[in-house]
Amino acid sequence: MPRFSVIVPAYKVQAYLAECLTSVLEQSYPDLELIAVDDCSPDACGSLIDEFAARDARVRPLHLPENAGLGPARNAGLEQARGDYVLFLDGDDTLAPDALQDIADRLAATGGPDVLVFDYARTYWTGRTVRNRLSGLLTEEGPAPFRLDDRPGLLSLLMVVWNKAYRREFVEREGFTFPPGYYEDTPWTFPVLLTAGTIATLDRVCVHYRQRRQGSILGSTSRRHFDVFDQYDRVFAHLDAHPGLDRWRPVLFGRMVDHLATVFARRGRLPRGSHGEFLRLARDHYRRHRTPGAPLRPRHLLVRFGAHRTFRLLSLASRLVHGTRRLAAGAGRRAAGVALRAHYRLQSRLPLRDDRAVFATAEGGYTCNPAALESAFRRLFPRIRTAWIARPEHRHTVPAATRRLRPGTAAYWTALARSRYLVHNADFGPEVVKRRGQILVQTRRGTPLKRMGLDLRDRPAAARDTDLARMLRSADTWDYVVSGNRHSSLVWERVFPSRFTTLEYGLPRNDVFARATSADVTRLRETLGIPADAVAVLYAPTGRDYHRGPRPGLDLERFLSRLGPRFVLLTRAHPAYGEPLTRATGGRLIDVSGRTSVESVCLAADALITDFSSLMVDYANLDRPIVVYADDWEAYEAARGTCFDVRSFPPGAVAHSEDELIDIFTTGHWCGSRSARLRAAFRERFCPCDDGRAAERIARRVVLGESAVLPSVIPPSGRHPVPSATAPPTPVAPAAVPAPAGAVPAAGRL
Repeated sequence: MPRFSVIVPAYKVQAYLAECLTSVLEQSYPDLELIAVDDCSPDACGSLIDEFAARDARVRPLHLPENAGLGPARNAGLEQARGDYVLFLDGDDTLAPDALQDIADRLAATGGPDVLVFDYARTYWTGRTVRNRLSGLLTEEGPAPFRLDDRPGLLSLLMVVWNKAYRREFVEREGFTFPPGYYEDTPWTFPVLLTAGTIATLDRVCVHYRQRRQGSILGSTSRRHFDVFDQYDRVFAHLDAHPGLDRWRPVLFGRMVDHLATVFARRGRLPRGSHGEFLRLARDHYRRHRTPGAPLRPRHLLVRFGAHRTFRLLSLASRLVHGTRRLAAGAGRRAAGVALRAHYRLQSRLPLRDDRAVFATAEGGYTCNPAALESAFRRLFPRIRTAWIARPEHRHTVPAATRRLRPGTAAYWTALARSRYLVHNADFGPEVVKRRGQILVQTRRGTPLKRMGLDLRDRPAAARDTDLARMLRSADTWDYVVSGNRHSSLVWERVFPSRFTTLEYGLPRNDVFARATSADVTRLRETLGIPADAVAVLYAPTGRDYHRGPRPGLDLERFLSRLGPRFVLLTRAHPAYGEPLTRATGGRLIDVSGRTSVESVCLAADALITDFSSLMVDYANLDRPIVVYADDWEAYEAARGTCFDVRSFPPGAVAHSEDELIDIFTTGHWCGSRSARLRAAFRERFCPCDDGRAAERIARRVVLGESAVLPSVIPPSGRHPVPSATAPPTPVAPAAVPAPAGAVPAAGRL
């Protein structure tokens, strides 16, 4: 018996059905059956279902002899279900990756409730995705499972069937079925939630709710919208049959009146000439189901009296009032914006403050090179007061000794106008005008391995909406650009042609690698939950311009199973995606995508697997094994391209397929002497200045000028980075490293 039965009714959704079914079958949690119901669809839905059934035994096709509608189609699938839990998914929607794994984990953690409510996101045809605005109701704080009395706010969620998992035994015991007609979710969802003995929630987007360009069936003009009256009659009939639920009558009455008013007021739903009839029926339902204690709102009174023209007039008046309020609010915001711009212009005419410095990152949090420089400024030049630009969600990351600036406030604009020093790893924005005398330090975000700046002119997929002209205008404001090596210096000066001075002093964010101790490594590993004797491998692929979400180019479970029980895999998705590589974490698979400091994750890891990410240069400072996994080199080169072919000068072993990668680890080549020799050459080329004092050199040069006395650089051969927590296996026999054919250019091009 499978854990989940996923029921998918299909009618006129041939363009979306394959994606829907695939999203179910490719779940990382495979213990499921997929019951696909062809509701006698006139298009290719039936044949698509049969094709999927022929390829995957978990698909159970069901063809109805005639079109029955969404409710009866779901009933037909429900009769065939054998899973412990039942989920419903419309044929044009999709399950989010790893959704079933998260649902299974939450069900296990809450003792198998009758109903699990999870979240969804609206996915628009333009590609925009918007999460449910009431997702806060699904937070998992408090006791779980619970009854609806404990959290009645769940009734405010969209009353649909597909944002829940139902224990099949509970559904069969209570005899829940779907009625025919429109709004069939209503007499299912309300009774289910009211009757459930145990409910739990999952604060995770599990369903992508497709918003079609031409709208849904419920947005079409039809007399079938009158079905809403029968559906609410069924809801109140359920209450009549269960007197113990009478306390919910006022709430459901209010929901009914709101729903009736919404159907009436939505343009294009009711046929021309039927509005009066609809409102008269709404008035009858109001009187029939009216309950003492029900809330009274203006629209309720209109439904109560059933006055069509009055309803229209008052609706128009309400829209005018709301519109006036919106205009007033917008005018207020515009006035505030005008005032702030005037404030900024005024501040820009006042003298600069030599004892002020402002720092920021594109990520928002206190991280990367600007954070290391801010710390150095405070330590070396206590007379300079530093400030960090942080949105509210990132304020906790900023040290207490550093002033916090919220973007868009008067203090923010004052600091940008009056501070002598401005430090960023991206761009302050076009609204900020650099003044004469201000010093702007551009730190960038690592060593350029992928193409940047002007190199993207012939890479439209990577450039997307990049305004190259504005990018160059921004580069013209840079006084200094931080560089970690000669390769970076040459690339930055070529792709951002301007008059800045390159500070080839090392990357400040890598100073921590030279200062960390074994105690720091042990503490970080304990924080991440890494067993003391485990070999922790960090898998951190870079972003792909041809993928909307993170791309796990590696079967994580298979990789771990082949390496054996001693290994632990840390997974980190590129920050641009805002979501992890996989939700199926736990045990030997640990997601570290949410960690603000990637440096701390690197210190905890015994080895790194990456592809075209500049993280390999940072990690090389630790002198720990690095494996390059370039399974899609051709596609990446076509879309983004690289500044040099890392395969010709790698920091360690190179794998072109998953099997090669597994072989590199199972044979010990990942930590062998040949890999060590490759890594040493790589460090000499790309880490010449990362000796732990890069931030100090840059801060002294920026503040004291050319006359500053800078700390000398310790070469890589003289450094002693903190060792990994576990001793690597015995190295394999030494192997000669073939010399590259010809000289390797400092910033070569493919």
